[in-house]
Amino acid sequence: MAVARRRIDVDEGKAALATWRHAGHAPSDAPVPRSVIATAVRYALEEVTARAPGNSVEVRVPPFGVTQCVEGPRHTRGTPPNVIECDAGTWLAMATGTLSWADAVDAGRVAASGLRADLSALLPL
Repeated sequence: MAVARRRIDVDEGKAALATWRHAGHAPSDAPVPRSVIATAVRYALEEVTARAPGNSVEVRVPPFGVTQCVEGPRHTRGTPPNVIECDAGTWLAMATGTLSWADAVDAGRVAASGLRADLSALLPL
């Protein structure tokens, strides 16, 4: 199987995730810059794909990124049968372990459709 192509440098991605994770805990409580959020989201999407390569599940985190992962049947046209979508904050919370997959789904913070649309075994990163 092909190795996932990375666009985000691993060290840069880890640093962006760490910055996001520690936001709100610092005395200044300064908001995280959009560019850092974008890097963290894209890195986490790439990391999921690296850990579970495939094309059967599409993970969408608008407006920052989308990836296909998890082995299984490949879709070629139209909306894929297994789709996961959430906002950046929810995605990063699940990726860093501050929010579990089950809690995010139960709270309606994740839209997941399809039999393979479950990333609980892959998160947190």
